[in-house]
Amino acid sequence: MRFDQHTIVLLLRPAGAPELPQDAADLLENAHLAHQAGLVEQGAVLAAGPFVDHDDEQIRGVAVLSVDPAMARELFHDDPAVRAGQLVAHVFSWMVPEGNVRFENVPVPRSMLEVAAGD
Repeated sequence: MRFDQHTIVLLLRPAGAPELPQDAADLLENAHLAHQAGLVEQGAVLAAGPFVDHDDEQIRGVAVLSVDPAMARELFHDDPAVRAGQLVAHVFSWMVPEGNVRFENVPVPRSMLEVAAGD
């Protein structure tokens, strides 16, 4: 059997992450979304999004990448939320049977305003 290998980045909120005023947190969230959208446009990120309704609030989101783990670490090191200490990126290789998972090229939000618009 053949396998496809993808890179998974699990984004966690670290214990002791600095508290930010709401306006600074909003700006950082927009910068994080813009960074993610840029990685999608480059073809590095195949899918990404936050987790909701879960038991562990430290676990914030996940991204599936088309690049190797070393490149994923570099790309997420540049994520503004990671650089600000609000998120930590844990990188894994993920193998699935060939063709088992497919990703469509769909637009992703670049800001919370786009998320709120719902279109």
